[in-house]
Amino acid sequence: MDTPLPSTDFLKSQAKRLRVDLTNLGYPVTHATTLEMVAHQWGARDWNTLSAKAGAPKQGWAPGDRVSGRYLGQPFQGVVKAAKTSVHGMWSITLRFDEAVDVVTSSLFSNFRRQVDALIDANGTSPRKTSNGQPHLVLDIQ
Repeated sequence: MDTPLPSTDFLKSQAKRLRVDLTNLGYPVTHATTLEMVAHQWGARDWNTLSAKAGAPKQGWAPGDRVSGRYLGQPFQGVVKAAKTSVHGMWSITLRFDEAVDVVTSSLFSNFRRQVDALIDANGTSPRKTSNGQPHLVLDIQ
């Protein structure tokens, strides 16, 4: 299924409309039957498969996506400037922060970053860690 799936509610309403149309044409069918028909139209083997895929969270990131999370322990909000799949299910991502993030924990000086490049997994977590064991980057998954 290459076409983005609509919501489960939309798919259910599509099945209801199909049932009404078939009944009006003299082919009364159950709602379950029309759910299966809709699943087949969308390329799924059955309704349960289609429903699970339609309800699954979006996988990956695309330029323009709004994101938030923590970078080097500091909270941020920003936008994905670039993203591409990498090896072993990882993502290479460039983020542009709305507000510059101070990446230094010292009170003696600051170092602000407005944009970062990172490698993250499918959960939005960087495999690279700081000296205290925390991931460099953690994205909040909506």
